[in-house]
Formats: sequence, structure tokens, C-alpha cells
Amino acid sequence: MEIACLDLEGVLIPEIWIAFAEKTGIDALKATTRDIPDYDVLMKQRLGILNEHKLGLNEIQEVIATLSPLEGAPEFVDWLRERFQVVILSDTFYEFSQPLMRQLGFPTLLCHKLEVDGNGRVTDYKLRQANPKRQAIVALKSIYYRTIAAGDSYNDTTMLAEADAGILFKAPENVVAEFPQYPAVYSYEDLKKEFIKASVRDLSA
Repeated sequence: MEIACLDLEGVLIPEIWIAFAEKTGIDALKATTRDIPDYDVLMKQRLGILNEHKLGLNEIQEVIATLSPLEGAPEFVDWLRERFQVVILSDTFYEFSQPLMRQLGFPTLLCHKLEVDGNGRVTDYKLRQANPKRQAIVALKSIYYRTIAAGDSYNDTTMLAEADAGILFKAPENVVAEFPQYPAVYSYEDLKKEFIKASVRDLSA
């Protein structure tokens, strides 16, 4: 059996922090794992900015409620589910994901949690585990699933390396240049073709 493992933001949905940055006008919140490979550094920067501007979970969720999946993403997820088991491996947070996951038909999501105080202030974050995307692939392989993974950022590259096949999707030029071993595609139609090529089964029909 084969499992398709996908990143979420930038692959299926818009980058939530970028959308929030655009809404608030705080350019520093536009930084993502495409820019800062160390996730802890990135999240501490984000939490510091939220605290400085007295912004909390409620304000972020209000922006998320206005977002939709990327054009073609729900149809792509449906296509995958007919051919693979599908798991979303993301560095987002459960407190962010519900509205957008509903629009994707609630595929399985493994991500992180935020710590929020009684006033809605985001005080900290809790990783599901260290290097969670790679470790999820390790776990799936340990129960004899073959894994094909797709992502767009630095924090996806250990997942791509551990998977039986890895694909870059809509990745920025800096990531594509640093990881030339992975095919890089920019449309869901081309991503489908890469999954078909990576599969050990005949999915051409």
C-alpha cells in the first residue's frame, strides 16, 4: 500500500501567516519556512511580533475564516484519495486548520498545537515531536507503507528525503536550487503526473 504525504500551506491552502500579515500590514509576519529554515527561530519571531502588536488567536482565526484552499486543491485531494491513502503533514496548528480542512473534506492531518491564555493571547507552541514530518514518514515505513511526499519549503526536505519518493510543488527558486534531486512542478496536473511516475502501481488509467 502507498501513502501520499502532503504539506499543507503553500501546497493545498494559502500561507496563513502571509494572509495575516497582509491583513494587519505587518510585513515581518510574511516570513515562512521558505525563508527561515529553523522553525523554532521562525515561531519565536512570530510570537514576539504578536505580543508586540497585542494580537492573538481570535484575530488570526478571523482571517483564516476568509480563506479558501488554492484553486484546484480540493479536486486534487479527491484525485489522490481514489489512488492512495492521504495524510497531511504540516507545521500548522490545529487551532488554525479547521475551516480549511473542512473545505478539503477533512483528510487526516498531523500538526502542532498552540498554547493560548484566557485572553486569547498566544503564549507558546507545542510541536507534536521533533522533526515531525520526517518522523511521520519513518513511522509509516515501519508499518510497511510505501511513501510519496510533496512539499514546498525547507521544512519539507527531510520528509522528502525520508520518503520513497519526494516531489517539490510550487517551491521557491532557492529551495529548488538547493535540492535539485527532487522533481519540481508547479501545477496540480503536473503533480498528478509525478505521483503516477513515483508509484509502483499502474495508475495511468
